[in-house]
Amino acid sequence: MKTTLLLRIAAVLAVLFALGHTMGGPWTPTEERSAASVVDAMKSVRFDVAGSSRSYWDFYYGFGVSISVYLFAQAILLWLLATLAKTQAAAARPFVVVLLASYAANVFVTWRYFFVVPLVLSIAIVICLTLALVASRRHVDIEPSAHLT
Repeated sequence: MKTTLLLRIAAVLAVLFALGHTMGGPWTPTEERSAASVVDAMKSVRFDVAGSSRSYWDFYYGFGVSISVYLFAQAILLWLLATLAKTQAAAARPFVVVLLASYAANVFVTWRYFFVVPLVLSIAIVICLTLALVASRRHVDIEPSAHLT
């Protein structure tokens, strides 16, 4: 497979990951009374942080929203990298490596703390990025002057 196609597949998977995460908000797994009491406690305990009154719920919810923003940004970066890889595979490689490392770390975090759907998506993205990295090494970069003749 071509580097560009693999990166586009990874981008689509990353969008699905971001959508799933965002639609899962407010990220509380159940409506059971015991879980609801934990959420209520998170909302009711307020404290001062750098001059602002916040609750544990504020941090929990805010981090969840932040993660959604970063997941969508990663998906966009993957799509943009696919465009770059069409003509400059070598220039795209360092970015692919960074994203590959972050998604590989996410596989462990997801396996340890979350559940199967995000784990499968993370593993699929790691596979796409690994294959894209390998494919990019076989890709000969097109010289800019080659377009002029």
